[in-house]
Amino acid sequence: MLADSASEMLSHALDGGLNREDAQFLFSECPTDSMVALAGSIRYRYKPSRVITYSRKVFINLVNLCRDTCTYCTYKKEPADPMLSMMTPPQVLAIAEAGKKFRCTEALFVTGERPEQKYGEARSWLRSLGHASTVDYIAEMSDLVLKKTGLLPHTNAGSLTKKEMAQLKDTNASLGLMLENSSERLMQKGMPHEDAPSKNPKVRVKTLESAGELRIPMTTGLLVGIGETPEELVESLLLIKKIHEEYGHIQEVIMQNFAPKPDTIMANAPAAPFDYFLRAVAMARIIMPQVNIQVPPNLSPSVYGRYIDAGINDWGGISPVTIDHVNPEFPWPSISSVKAATEDRGRSLRARLPLYPEFLKGGFITSDRLLQCVNLIADESGLVREGYAYD
Repeated sequence: MLADSASEMLSHALDGGLNREDAQFLFSECPTDSMVALAGSIRYRYKPSRVITYSRKVFINLVNLCRDTCTYCTYKKEPADPMLSMMTPPQVLAIAEAGKKFRCTEALFVTGERPEQKYGEARSWLRSLGHASTVDYIAEMSDLVLKKTGLLPHTNAGSLTKKEMAQLKDTNASLGLMLENSSERLMQKGMPHEDAPSKNPKVRVKTLESAGELRIPMTTGLLVGIGETPEELVESLLLIKKIHEEYGHIQEVIMQNFAPKPDTIMANAPAAPFDYFLRAVAMARIIMPQVNIQVPPNLSPSVYGRYIDAGINDWGGISPVTIDHVNPEFPWPSISSVKAATEDRGRSLRARLPLYPEFLKGGFITSDRLLQCVNLIADESGLVREGYAYD
């Protein structure tokens, strides 16, 4: 049953007792300022530290061919595109070494979804490197970067099988897969995921569940404003919560606001309204009190400090070396400006690993190689040692 009043419902939420009906009512009816205040209270009840974290990274755009076509994406390229990326081992290592010079701790490997299934060019490229699949090549490059630089790999390569994730576990501190939304309606004709089979929520949920079975720390999240209904947004957050309650491995939920990009089908679609997105961020914290909630600052360059009020505790990966290849239209803010925005809200900024402290301490990492690299750069709290990373 719905709570008798909004104030009673807010009290239930603060105590972690919000049910599905209450969550839907709260998101649709509660004033934004009240939601934001509640989310902030929950964040500091369950995560009392005044620290807001970020991961200092390099972005390794391994191959940007992709079997999927999403109507809002500029990451995917075609074989004749001058911005096509099909990186060789020396190119990968050069980026990682540059990252080490700038005291980065994360090597973010990003690829399109199984490009070898659609493109002969991808199959030939992989064969020339001695591999039959993109995942095989990621495993080799993760090993190379870890061995030569000590940067901790984190891979976003779309939907993966349990066998593929097990292959990456020894060299990747964590993996990432955005749920984006749990609604299959978004795959219907004329919708953003019509030509993106890997965006089927059932496929994505299977990957997240398999990672849980393997005890791999996972980053996931939502893309907000792509045509979902408010009800679908709340259902998506509840689904992530359910998966985490079963496996305990969702280390981070990214709330990413849709921003239209030139030369895409959705170029003229409206951006996610600020108030709607702010409420979505607050809702993520309300539904998942103990999970790390992140908003990328480069997608909201003038207002991102407001998300601290709404309950976030992390800014995600920021690179002093490479661009955001998924969102190249939105440059990273400088780390010094993120620090200033964080301090303006009375918080402090600290660098973290691509593995959050509670997951490091929780025994999720069993690879001696990863642990050796972690021990060189982490302090007793599990964050990057003070003074290791600099602006």
